[in-house]
Amino acid sequence: MILVLDEKITKEQKTEITSLLSDDGCIIREITDAGQNIIGIIAKNKRTAADYEQMKGVADVRSIKTSHKLVSRDFQSEDTLVRIGNVVVGGDRIVVIAGPCAVESHTQAMTIAKEVKRYGAVLFRGGAYKPRSSPYSFQGMEEEGLKILADVREKTGLGVVTEMTSPVQAQLMEKYVDVVQIGARNMQNFELLKCVGKMSKPVVLKRGLASTIQEWLMSAEYIVAGGNKNVILCERGIRTFEPYTRNTLDLSAIPVLKQLTHLPIVIDPSHATGIREKVSPMARAAIAAGADALMIEVHNDPDNALSDGPQSLYPEQFGELTRDLYVIAPVVGKQLDFDYLKKSEVIRQMNGGGKKIAAFIGENGDYSHKASLSYFGDDVTFLPMKSYRDIFNACASGSVEYGVIPVENSLSGSIHENFDLLQEYDLNIIGEVTIRIKHALIAHGDAQKNRIRTILASPPAFFQCKNFMDQFLGVEPQPVKANTSAVRQVKDSGDTTVAAIGSSMAADIFNLKVIEDSIEDNPRNFTRFAIIAKEYKGHKKVSKTSIVFSTGNEPGALFEVMKVFSTHKINLVKLESRPILGKPWEYMFYADLEADILSDTLAPMMAELKDKSEVLRILGRY
Repeated sequence: MILVLDEKITKEQKTEITSLLSDDGCIIREITDAGQNIIGIIAKNKRTAADYEQMKGVADVRSIKTSHKLVSRDFQSEDTLVRIGNVVVGGDRIVVIAGPCAVESHTQAMTIAKEVKRYGAVLFRGGAYKPRSSPYSFQGMEEEGLKILADVREKTGLGVVTEMTSPVQAQLMEKYVDVVQIGARNMQNFELLKCVGKMSKPVVLKRGLASTIQEWLMSAEYIVAGGNKNVILCERGIRTFEPYTRNTLDLSAIPVLKQLTHLPIVIDPSHATGIREKVSPMARAAIAAGADALMIEVHNDPDNALSDGPQSLYPEQFGELTRDLYVIAPVVGKQLDFDYLKKSEVIRQMNGGGKKIAAFIGENGDYSHKASLSYFGDDVTFLPMKSYRDIFNACASGSVEYGVIPVENSLSGSIHENFDLLQEYDLNIIGEVTIRIKHALIAHGDAQKNRIRTILASPPAFFQCKNFMDQFLGVEPQPVKANTSAVRQVKDSGDTTVAAIGSSMAADIFNLKVIEDSIEDNPRNFTRFAIIAKEYKGHKKVSKTSIVFSTGNEPGALFEVMKVFSTHKINLVKLESRPILGKPWEYMFYADLEADILSDTLAPMMAELKDKSEVLRILGRY
C-alpha cells in the first residue's frame, strides 16, 4: 500500500503516521517519486485503506496489487539509480562491467583490469568464490582473491564486483569489494538474500537457471525488504532445450522488466551463450533492447583460463565491442562514455569537491537537458536558462562551471548563433555528446489528434517534422523558444485542442500524453552538443580539436591551409565559415579535426598552420 503525503504535511503529523505504522508492525519505505512524498508500507492487515485515508497529512492511498511490492513500478515510477563510487547504473550512460570469470593470480587480474579499463569498462568483475558443478573444478582463491580485487581497485580506480556464496562471507565482502553478486544458483537462497538485504553494498542479482521473471522479482523483493534498495537485476540466460548455446538469453525480459520494476538491468551475454563468437552480437542486441549495463567476461589468455575460457573475449575483441556499443547507444537514448571515470574524478576534485553547475537552454525535459544528463550523469547540478547568451555569460562570469550548447543537427544543420558566441567569448570546448532527437506530439490525456487546432514547438522542431505537420491542414503552428516550454504551455492551458512537439521525457515530467511518437521526418535525426567551460583542470586523452581561423583575402588562401591538413593526414570532420563580427565580407572558419593539435608529433603542422593563417585560436581539445 502507498500513502501519498500532503504537500503541507507538518513534521508532527508525519511523525505520528510513522509511529502508528511502526506500532502496527509495518515495513516502511519513504521515497520521493515524481515530485510526491510517499510512504510505502507492507501492512499486516490491521487497518484498511479507509483508515489510512483518515490520517492527517495523508493526501491519497493506493494499493499495490503485485506480489513484488517494493520493487514494482506501482511503488516507484522513477527508475532507481544505483551508485557505485563514481559510477551510476540505471542512468543515460551505459555501464560496462568486465573481467575474468575467476581471479587466478594478482598478475592476471591486474593485466586484465588495465586492458578493460582502456577499452571503456568502468567496473571490474572477478570471482573469488566459485560455485562449480564439479567438486574437482577450481573453486576460487577465496579471501586471497578478494585482497587481489581490492588492490585492483586501488591501482586502477575500477570498482570491483564479485560473487558471494554464503552469509558467512558478508564481513569479508563489506571489507574488500564494491558490489556483491548473487549467482544464478543462489537466486532463491533466501537466507543469503536476507543477508545481503542487510548489507551496505549494492547487489547484482542474477536470474536463476529456470526461473520465471516473477520468481526473480520476488527474490529482489527479499533484498529490498531487508533494507538494501540498491539492487541490479542481471539476465544471464535460462536453461532451455536448445543445445547450440550454453543457455538461452532472454532479451524479451528487458522490456518486460522495464514495465514491471524500477530496478536497473544488466545483461551477461557471456554466461548466456557460453561461446566467444556469440558474446558480442548478443551484447549489441542487449543495448538495442534497452539494457542499462553489460557484464562481459574478458581474459588475456582464455585458452588457459581456470574457469569459462571458451566464452571469454580477448581484450582486443572487447575493444571492438565497446566501439560498436558507442555507435549503437545514442539510437536508444543512451551513451557509452569512454571518459566516464576520469570525467567524474575531475569534476569532483574541482573547487574542493563541491557540487558543480551545468547550464542548458530551455527547461527540464528538453533535449538540452537530456544531453546534459548523458554527458554528466548526476555528477553536477543542472540549471535551465532562457538564452544561449545567458549560458555563455554564466560560464564566463564563473556563476556556473559548464554550459551545454547545441552546435549542429543532422537535419537542420548548424546552430549559427552558438558558433558566433564561441567566436565572441573566451571559453573552451571541453567535450561533446551526440543524442538522437525523437519528437513526439504531446497533449492532454483526453485530447484527440483530429481535434488539435494549435501546435507549439521550437522552429528547428517544426523544420524536422515538416512532413508530419503537412498532415494538419488548418492547424496553426506556434513557434516558441524551446520544446519543453511548449509542453509546459500546453499543460498550463488545459486546452485539449492545443498540442506540443517535444520529448517523451517532457511528457512524463508534465504528466501529459504522447499522442504520436517518432514524428520527425528522418530517423537519423541527431544533435551534437558542445560542453563549454572557462577552464578545464585535469589531463585526459584528446582525440579531437576544434579551431577557428581566418586567412588573407587572396586567391588560394583557404586552399593553402587545407593543404597543411592534407599533408599531415589530419581528417577534418567539420568546416564552416561565419562572418567576422564588425567586419563585413570577412570570414572566420570553424574546423573540427580528428587529432590533438598540440601533441608533440603535430608541432610542425601547428607551425605551418600559424604561418598560413592570419588568426588562429584553439576552441577546445577533447
